[in-house]
Amino acid sequence: MLPFTVDAAHPRGIKLVEMLHRRHWTPEQANELLPIVGATVRRVRDARRRLADEGFDTEFSERAEASGGGWPGREHAEASVEIALGLACLDRLDIVVRDLERGLVDFPAMRDGREVYLCWLLDEPAVGHWHGIETGFAGRRPLEA
Repeated sequence: MLPFTVDAAHPRGIKLVEMLHRRHWTPEQANELLPIVGATVRRVRDARRRLADEGFDTEFSERAEASGGGWPGREHAEASVEIALGLACLDRLDIVVRDLERGLVDFPAMRDGREVYLCWLLDEPAVGHWHGIETGFAGRRPLEA
């Protein structure tokens, strides 16, 4: 069951609004977590690049069929585990990776009584932007505005 919030601005009075996320971050909380999130995103991105550089996605399925499901090798296994564990860690924190290559990450948050995302790009010094659930990166605005 997902959490709910009250929408007092509803024309018929109070209405319960279903939330997409259980966890909501403040900018301060998100900023405290950036070293861990950044390191995790870098590890997952690097592991994905290693697999892509070696043609893992297409070649493995062909070799697996020809060899009866042969093991892809230690390097592939380590990279695959790194990806799975990294993404699972971020998922447990209810942090959304939007674009792994760019390092685009969203932290669910509440702003003016509605659910939004705090938006962060890898290597930005701090979480300084937000956008609505439905607007995505194109609707990104500074937190101070």
